[in-house]
Amino acid sequence: MGEQQQESRLTVALALAANLGIAIAKIVAAVLTGSASMAAEAAHSVADTFNEVLLMVGLRRSGRPADRRHPLGYGKERYIWTLLVAVAIFGMGALFAFYQGVETLLGHHTGEADPTIGYLVLAVSFVLEAISWQQALRQVRADARAEGLPMIAYIRRTDEPTSVSVLLEDSAALTGLLLAFAGLGLHQLTGDAFWDGVGSILIGVLLTAVALVLGRINLSLLTGSQADPRLVRDARARLGRAPEIEWVVDIITVTFGADRVLLCARLDFQDTLTAGDVERACVRMAHELREAHEEIDEVFLEPVPRDDPELRARVIGRYGRPAPPPEAPGAGA
Repeated sequence: MGEQQQESRLTVALALAANLGIAIAKIVAAVLTGSASMAAEAAHSVADTFNEVLLMVGLRRSGRPADRRHPLGYGKERYIWTLLVAVAIFGMGALFAFYQGVETLLGHHTGEADPTIGYLVLAVSFVLEAISWQQALRQVRADARAEGLPMIAYIRRTDEPTSVSVLLEDSAALTGLLLAFAGLGLHQLTGDAFWDGVGSILIGVLLTAVALVLGRINLSLLTGSQADPRLVRDARARLGRAPEIEWVVDIITVTFGADRVLLCARLDFQDTLTAGDVERACVRMAHELREAHEEIDEVFLEPVPRDDPELRARVIGRYGRPAPPPEAPGAGA
């Protein structure tokens, strides 16, 4: 877990350095060329630079240990800062790109100067962004392999959105550079600023899409998403195999930070067990679960009767399907 955080810091630091240099170069090129697409890309890089700072802050603050006021730690704070990144991408990048594009289409921009400096900046920016993108892609692929998931499935399920944020930002940046190049080139070839305006608007659409994807990922994590379904299935199976357990009534898991899972299980114990037997079994099973899955941080096991009507109704209400029949011990709702 610490190694993954160090890798995330490296990914963000590399992206920050690349975006800062690119943003300065694009601003100069936008002023010299008068290109709307270049101005949109300059705003994009400024937003990305600001975003990397937010991600660094999120990594630092979310790594603080648990305390009395926050007994489960500060892991979810990372999702707040990454959600702010999505807001910044839209507010600082997409809206400005739309504004520049509409202004150009309405004819409010003067003729474009020699675009040579623009092409040069775009080419250098593409190389620098590609370096940052390659680092982010390498980390996301490695994390996906470690989880045994295809990369797309990992992006959808991950509870560590920092490297995914950088990958999506850099992917959008590379695509945006191509759009800016096309807008700049078509403007030069046709003499019509329409293409430059279209390029800027398309960059705005691209940034809006990235902001929506990042927002969706972090909203799910902030509202308390379930742990990896494979972890839930394995935990259910392990608890169901315990000799003291007649029935796994319910399992609830909540992700509350990168690689940090809270697991709560309601279990119907054998009626012949003493209170001491139940206590020792709970300690043993919690230890086994944490040993099998290092991301399980806290385990709460509650002894319950499986035939309680109110509890049964709550389980059915949560999962939207009937609880399994009592004849199948070791299974659950």
